[in-house]
Amino acid sequence: MSRVGKNPVVIPEGVTLTHDGSRLIVKGKRGELSFLTSKDVETIIADNELTVRPASTSARSLSMWGTTRSVIQNMVTGVSEGFTKVLEIQGVGYKAQAQGKKLVLSLGFSHDVNYPIPKGIEIKTPQPTQIEITGSDKQKVGQVASEIRSYRPPEPYKGKGVRYAGEYILRKEGKKK
Repeated sequence: MSRVGKNPVVIPEGVTLTHDGSRLIVKGKRGELSFLTSKDVETIIADNELTVRPASTSARSLSMWGTTRSVIQNMVTGVSEGFTKVLEIQGVGYKAQAQGKKLVLSLGFSHDVNYPIPKGIEIKTPQPTQIEITGSDKQKVGQVASEIRSYRPPEPYKGKGVRYAGEYILRKEGKKK
């Protein structure tokens, strides 16, 4: 039994959920998201709540129950509040700058790295060593943050590189004489 799937998804004020066959469309102030539900689960919309139930007692149906509920909850949260990931840059001369539809990263290479900002994602650089990634799709926000971090992940000796805000880097001791 799924503990997550048992809880209903509360639909806040200003968010509309429409069920078009197996496609679920969520609209809110931050945009519109859609999700193709599996035939292994049933979704019921009633009284500003969405309930997800397994269609049968098969293992696949029970495993999709909690997953579907979590994805729908993330969509509702995304179109109402949005998601944000913050990246920090450490290292001498390392910096980032948002320029129109691209992010320019200076990460110690012989050239600047130009990262095109995907549609539906907003990137701000309040400081040259801080990147704020905002969007309504949780998966896309995390994917963009991961791609930016992969250009120069933090190294274990000095901690230089791109890291998530609050991420702890396990440090190694340097060479001994």
